[in-house]
Amino acid sequence: MVAGLSVVAAVFLTGFKLVIGILTGSLGILSEAMHSGLDLLAAVITWFAVMISDMPADQNHQYGHGKIENLSALIETILLLVTCIWIVYEAFSRLISGNTHIEVTIWSYIVVISSILIDISRSRALSRVAEKYNSQALEADALHFSTDIWSSAVVLLGLICAGFGYHLADSVAALGVAIIVTYVSIRLGRRAIDALLDKAPLSMHRQITGILENSEDICSYHDLRVRTSGADHFVDVTIHVDPGLSITEAHQVSHRVEELICRNISRCVVQVHYEPDGE
Repeated sequence: MVAGLSVVAAVFLTGFKLVIGILTGSLGILSEAMHSGLDLLAAVITWFAVMISDMPADQNHQYGHGKIENLSALIETILLLVTCIWIVYEAFSRLISGNTHIEVTIWSYIVVISSILIDISRSRALSRVAEKYNSQALEADALHFSTDIWSSAVVLLGLICAGFGYHLADSVAALGVAIIVTYVSIRLGRRAIDALLDKAPLSMHRQITGILENSEDICSYHDLRVRTSGADHFVDVTIHVDPGLSITEAHQVSHRVEELICRNISRCVVQVHYEPDGE
């Protein structure tokens, strides 16, 4: 539901910014419209990704469909970088040519301030749900809307300066938008690539290590492996138990370790292999 509402918000913001940007000739607002247009595409991708990622595992996708969330985040990164290239090109073209005059109206301020208010609302809602359901796709969407807050603030500053006759500030503000978007894109892209390449999340690895080291049921452990797939986490570890335990007792120990990890990490699938200590 929250992903669907983000699509509606993105449609409204894109259309509103595009109309006002064309009427005023503001590159800052047009760059924001372009940014919001790709946010719309990203929101649609996120909406589909969230629906697909929760589908149960099947014969062809035995670890589930969670990677679709990471893939969607990578696609969003590429879209954002394309936006930055266009914004930088257009801003430098205007600065070099000197064609920086824009018409600042009350609607220029209305569209930017409305955008900031809507972006704050959507960013908070998406972040809250992303944290609750451990969804990277929703987190990426929240990052998009939070980026819009800062970029819209930069555009608002450019409009205020243009209102006092400093029309050059609009193109400079557009470059500011490009810098912000590029920074967020690189951050988002690195996380998406790490997840697609099964890079172990360091904080989670440390958390599980702490759980295992504080467990009184096991003598030692090795071959701890952690990977993420969308909102799900997969943990594999081999534990050493007292060699005097029966198979049933050793299995109970491994089951307790699995439950302990799952209680501390949401949406976690744990596989524990046990061996007698000393082997």
